[in-house]
Amino acid sequence: MEIRELLKQTDKLPNVPDVVRQLIQQLNNPAADYGEIADKVSNDQTLSLKILRLVNSAHFGLSRKVSSIDQAVVMLGMVRLKTLVIASGIAGSVKEVEGLDLKKFWSESFHVAALAKWFAERGTDVDPDIAFTAGLIHNIGRLLLHLAQPKQAQAIQAQVEASNCSRSDAEVDQLGFSSSEAGKALLDMWRFPKELGEAVLQHKDITRFDAPSPLAALVNLACVVQSANQNGDSIDLLRENFPTEIAKIAGLPTEIFDSLEEALHLESGLEGIA
Repeated sequence: MEIRELLKQTDKLPNVPDVVRQLIQQLNNPAADYGEIADKVSNDQTLSLKILRLVNSAHFGLSRKVSSIDQAVVMLGMVRLKTLVIASGIAGSVKEVEGLDLKKFWSESFHVAALAKWFAERGTDVDPDIAFTAGLIHNIGRLLLHLAQPKQAQAIQAQVEASNCSRSDAEVDQLGFSSSEAGKALLDMWRFPKELGEAVLQHKDITRFDAPSPLAALVNLACVVQSANQNGDSIDLLRENFPTEIAKIAGLPTEIFDSLEEALHLESGLEGIA
């Protein structure tokens, strides 16, 4: 099988709203008209209702009820609203996936996104919004496999559980390519910023690339902390296993080691979207 065979199945690809794609494509554009984008979000009833429901949840603790996207911009600011729009649009791109627990999948993705943004804000040169988006879609290739080839995706999972091999090795064994490669191809087809595709491609095994991406390194670190949180690891165990070489690629200062306890207990606050 080749990746292009997956991408030809347009009826099975994630259905990301146009406004969300536009927002992601504009992340690197300082002249982007976010007022226009906010208007488009307002006109997407499903997306705007989901965002307003989350904005009015206890997590944000706002002093008054927000009833429009314009009010949400005023109360939260465009930076936070961008995060919610991207998360809502991506998570709502598929309704049901054979062999995949979507709620769990998105909960883990939200957590990785929040951690990638948290790391980016600790003295790196990576834009936190880009880091959040990369974390959110880091596993989009696996979602694509389950949508387009559900039987093979489940066979890959069975091989991982039976042989204790890495998921990437099982994917290459059964398909001839990894979900990371498929994810990059999908993002390239959507014309997302090139750095997002590179981060998705590299994040699982950064050191094998000649030009490792700092963004991919941040996503890798976010995955390490998310896994530690999920496993209930202690802060001492996280510090023992923390990949300092990858932290250097990410451009993080050595002081990050002292802040890992905060990262270990970080919550995404986005579970209401899934």
